Amino acid sequence: MRFRGLLLTALVLATVGSGAADAPPPTADLPAFPTRAPADPARVANGKAMFSVNCSFCHGATAKGGESGPSLVRSHIVLDDQDGELIEPIVHAGRPAKGMPPFSLSTAQIGDIAAFIHSIPVGEGAQGAPPVVNSLVGDAQAGQAYFDGRGKCTSCHSVTGDLQHIGSKLEPRDLQSALVAGGLRDTGLATYFALPMFIPKGTTARITLPTGTSHSGALQHIDEFSVSIVDSVTGETLTYARENGKPNVEVHNPIQAHLELLRVYTDADIHNLTAYLATLK
Repeated sequence: MRFRGLLLTALVLATVGSGAADAPPPTADLPAFPTRAPADPARVANGKAMFSVNCSFCHGATAKGGESGPSLVRSHIVLDDQDGELIEPIVHAGRPAKGMPPFSLSTAQIGDIAAFIHSIPVGEGAQGAPPVVNSLVGDAQAGQAYFDGRGKCTSCHSVTGDLQHIGSKLEPRDLQSALVAGGLRDTGLATYFALPMFIPKGTTARITLPTGTSHSGALQHIDEFSVSIVDSVTGETLTYARENGKPNVEVHNPIQAHLELLRVYTDADIHNLTAYLATLK
């Protein structure tokens, strides 16, 4: 990318110096952005969820930069990457000097994250319009079997309750994103993260003190040093220091089941579930 910038500068200077400002060099002489085949929408959705969990705090929800991390969309490493092969070594090693810790993500997970980042246009006209993809390529009958059986979706959801008419409420691509992430951000559905703490909305915790007294409520903050909740009885915000495993904290994450499914989902599972949910009109 640095070479590309120098080449463009040289071309501009050569044009100005020759007095031929109205005759720019032919397009064929300019380096092109890398082209890739449209990514599988299931991989993009999975990568978006993985990115949100692991990367968006620093790099922003759209990978275009955050409070402490640079834009990944215009990174020359990301632009030259095809399927996560250039990104993986950095993810595994981290960049401690710049505040980036190492992450123990699998090659497949990093590939999905790369697919998500690659799906974001670099800039107007740089890669053209995002590809139009068809999210309804799965088997609805197989999706229903997964929903009722192996996926254990009925333990939390009901097609006559919270998912009633869901196929009429969301477009297929939004359905796919919601089932992978455990909800949609900034919609009437369960918000995926309660910013800025990146705690899923609806997460609760039960804190048991050494005296045996316990308090339960909405989780506001938790790390290795402290934990805070809004007590469900008094409405008071309670904060306790944590040391040597005390006090005991039990966290209930409403989308934990979705996060666990990320490890076992296949592309076929996601496509089939999407096709099934789309039939719930």
